[in-house]
Amino acid sequence: MTAHTTPAGAPAAGPRAARRRLIRELLLVAGFFTVYKAGRLLSTDRTGEAFRNADWIWDAERALRLPGEGAVQRLLLHGDALVTTANTYYAAVHFPATALFLIWLYVRRPAHYLWTRRVLAVLTAAALVLHLAYPLAPPRMLPAARLIDTGQVYGPTVYRAAPDADTLANQFAAMPSLHFGWALMLAIGVIAATRGGKRSRWSLLWLLHPLVTLLVIVGTANHYWLDAIVAAVLLGIALLLVPRPRAGAPDTDPADTGAAAGVDAPTAAGPAADADTGTRDAVHALPYRESAAETVGAGK
Repeated sequence: MTAHTTPAGAPAAGPRAARRRLIRELLLVAGFFTVYKAGRLLSTDRTGEAFRNADWIWDAERALRLPGEGAVQRLLLHGDALVTTANTYYAAVHFPATALFLIWLYVRRPAHYLWTRRVLAVLTAAALVLHLAYPLAPPRMLPAARLIDTGQVYGPTVYRAAPDADTLANQFAAMPSLHFGWALMLAIGVIAATRGGKRSRWSLLWLLHPLVTLLVIVGTANHYWLDAIVAAVLLGIALLLVPRPRAGAPDTDPADTGAAAGVDAPTAAGPAADADTGTRDAVHALPYRESAAETVGAGK
């Protein structure tokens, strides 16, 4: 009989590579977020410049004949439940929705995850540079806007009433709005990752997320219209800079290519590489055995 065997120790390569990849991604995301939060706080003491920029943005919007932010806020103020829901959406949906989206891509669409992570990194880095170069007071602080701080009045809010006392957030980092930029990328990422699938016809509904986010950030007086417009422009640039996964290419993590090279290729009877994870199945080909009928018929 001929036995097909696999070298001992090879099965552990897949799980080890997967754990290393997961730890690497967690450290990358956590490190980038830490750098971003620390960088935003560098411009917290530029109050005068932030309000001068706010006056300029307000005048520029009026010159461009953009609709007033107050029109959206008046719609929210029709009922306490509506404005409280908007405040909750602003405070509680931004980070969890983005995190769940990235987790889903990491598990189900690794190649699209890498593309999305890189686009978000470019967008966030560009936003950080603009936050530092152009501090901007939000419309809730601008007397000319005549808007109320819905977070402070109705709750909940993620900001303190006095910007100088807020050690966890830079309230003068209104331009661009990462709430809107991330929400728009989430919708684009879902549409791209599900294109051609059974659920692709429903994926366009994810565009409701950036639309609702836009109305929320403006209606709660946390951002100007131009904050969202600039975020969309920066996202468009990031999408041009970061190449998308090739159409028809297997949705695997390119980082696993080097790890897979060190594992012996399977025989014709061996397992195939998993299409989602890029790791090799740990189940090996069993030794070939003749059936009982063949054994009896041969007189064995």
